[in-house]
Amino acid sequence: MRAVEAIQLQDRIINDILRNVYDPEIPVNIYELGLIYEVKVDPETGVVYVKMTLTSPGCPAAISLPGEVEDKIRRLGVVEINDVKVEVVWEPPWEPSKMSEAARLQLGMF
Repeated sequence: MRAVEAIQLQDRIINDILRNVYDPEIPVNIYELGLIYEVKVDPETGVVYVKMTLTSPGCPAAISLPGEVEDKIRRLGVVEINDVKVEVVWEPPWEPSKMSEAARLQLGMF
């Protein structure tokens, strides 16, 4: 896969997958919530790397959300994806300032 294709695939993952995965407690997608810290596609290996966090370490979605992200990326049906690695990190900790303007508007936080 070429670097340009990797970037296009990264954009597709963000727009087609991550913007359609919702936190079960907050009616906003995880990308707009600011839970996704990084999405990378390695053009040489076809591995997708996602670095994400949760709203808190005790979040009830801690078990389900990372697995849902991984599963949906795998089911994207792109042959260039050879593996998906989702890493949950706690640094930097999530805070409401990480939300997009659209998420704040949707939650009435203006």
